Amino acid sequence: MLFEFSFGLSLLVVVVLVLFAMSVRVLREYERGVVFQLGRFWAVKGPGLILLIPVLQQMVRVDLRTVVLDVPKQDVISRDNVSVKVNAVLYFRVVDPERAIIQVANFMEATSQLAQTTLRSVLGKHELDDMLAERERLNIDIQKVLDAQTDAWGIKVANVEIKHVDLDESMIRAIARQAEAERERRAKVIHAEGELQASEKLMQAAEVLARQQGAMQLRYLQTLSTLASDKTATIVFPLPMDLLSNLMRRGEG
Repeated sequence: MLFEFSFGLSLLVVVVLVLFAMSVRVLREYERGVVFQLGRFWAVKGPGLILLIPVLQQMVRVDLRTVVLDVPKQDVISRDNVSVKVNAVLYFRVVDPERAIIQVANFMEATSQLAQTTLRSVLGKHELDDMLAERERLNIDIQKVLDAQTDAWGIKVANVEIKHVDLDESMIRAIARQAEAERERRAKVIHAEGELQASEKLMQAAEVLARQQGAMQLRYLQTLSTLASDKTATIVFPLPMDLLSNLMRRGEG
């Protein structure tokens, strides 16, 4: 009789310990537990120590930390009919554990698929030059579209970054030729503007010299002084014919 009593007591203790182990949950600071009672939503618990009623209640853990999701390369056709491969990285986190568990079967997979389709649809509305030069604006556009669509799932999209825009070799060569032609055009424009400014300054200088009677002679002497500084230069002085004829007559006399 005593043996049966001790055995029953031991069995009861074991059952109590098992039930206690089944009912105790510990949630970290960044975790929340979505508790269901008999299949119906009951409450969001955590962090800390959580006690559940065995069999009657079940809990699903939800991580509230920011998730970094790599969006694989997507084939995108831009508005100017250029085929490129674009990949991106997505930063999001769960802000409403209840909706993240109840409203969607797998919020990680759903967010990944939505990011891929949104990346193709948004970038397809822009030209190739926008993808290469205005990534910040495109990142903001994609982030706004994703955030609006994932709000019903209790997910907040914090940021989207386009990582790479891959082009084929023919398109890379075409862009290089376009850039070279653009540089040549700018160089010609700058050279033409310089010639125009120089001609305007020369015209102004000519007008000033024409107004002053001795200015041309002074400019002429200044030019001779500059040429004389080079010892290898040969300078020919033009003389008036009247002066030459007077010298010749004096020589004959």
